[in-house]
Amino acid sequence: MKSRITYCSNIHPADSWDETFRALREHVPKVKQAVSPDARFPIGLSLSARAARELLAAGRASFASWLREEGCYVPTINGFVYGAFHGEVVKQKVYLPDWHSRERAEYTNLLADLLADWLPAGTAGSISTVPIGFKANLSPVEYRKRVLQVLTHLELLKEERGVDIVLALEPGPACVLETTSDLVRFVKEMDLSGRLRARIGICLDCCHLAQQFEEPEQVLSLLVDSGVRVAKVQVSSALACGHGERAALSAFDEPCYLHQVVIRGKDGSLSRYHDLPDALAQHLGEEGDEWRCHFHVPLFLEKAGTLGTTRGFAEKLLPLLDREVLLEVEPCSWRVLPPQLRLEHLSSSIIREIRWLQGRVDATDRGP
Repeated sequence: MKSRITYCSNIHPADSWDETFRALREHVPKVKQAVSPDARFPIGLSLSARAARELLAAGRASFASWLREEGCYVPTINGFVYGAFHGEVVKQKVYLPDWHSRERAEYTNLLADLLADWLPAGTAGSISTVPIGFKANLSPVEYRKRVLQVLTHLELLKEERGVDIVLALEPGPACVLETTSDLVRFVKEMDLSGRLRARIGICLDCCHLAQQFEEPEQVLSLLVDSGVRVAKVQVSSALACGHGERAALSAFDEPCYLHQVVIRGKDGSLSRYHDLPDALAQHLGEEGDEWRCHFHVPLFLEKAGTLGTTRGFAEKLLPLLDREVLLEVEPCSWRVLPPQLRLEHLSSSIIREIRWLQGRVDATDRGP
């Protein structure tokens, strides 16, 4: 028996494989014992390019042995962050190298080769990745070529080894693929053959799509109509507030990461800002404006201090999903949460998020 709920290990500060494996050994057994003691536990593995190269060179066999001993398996790798992610100013560098570059394609192919070694028979796998890149003057010809190289590699793995691995593009704020519609349009414009079309899908991040004021029913309808696979769902929550409460967002203004803001006016128009300080300084607005900020907050929080969250998006989405799709909580902002919201040990917070999610899934499975 296998569980289908995990967490993304990008929360653990690690760049080398030794650092990554040390964090997995510290946290994964605790989480598994608490949430999946009798079932195989899926690891949402996050690997930097450095860690992936080191693992390929030396550690694949020992890691596979550790997975068996611990009753775990790897169905997905987060290939979003190429380098260091914690303890330094990242901001828009998190999207580099983007899909305009050879390095991004080579890194993603390397992750696919690793995943092919660990993926259990009959289990679909995914490599989640950046939504092409941060909005800039990127050449569509170039980044489509790089994506096609990876899709071709994934199809070769399917033919030679029988592994079903999907490139899961993750729409995100202020990026080339910002919304579900952007991703669907991109896939259509790629004009892929049937076999390659099966190699591309979406990493559906609830925080990101809720921040864009998308609705779960419309998101899934668009994906079904366009034939785009839901490779995995990152069940996460963003900050939300009305115009009068916007000053409270300043407590979440920290220097490491971009915290993009989308504001919906009373007329339904959307105003977008690349970072929280820009929105607070520049948006005059009026009562009735709705603010949503890209800051991942724990799912078990209905409110973050005086601020609301977009947890309702996940609550509406979960009953609509295929029962087999992988669900991954993503506590990536935990270390930069204001102290009053970070009262637990990291493992305890992860366990609490997974238990909240499992409770919602169980309620959905029981039905009315």
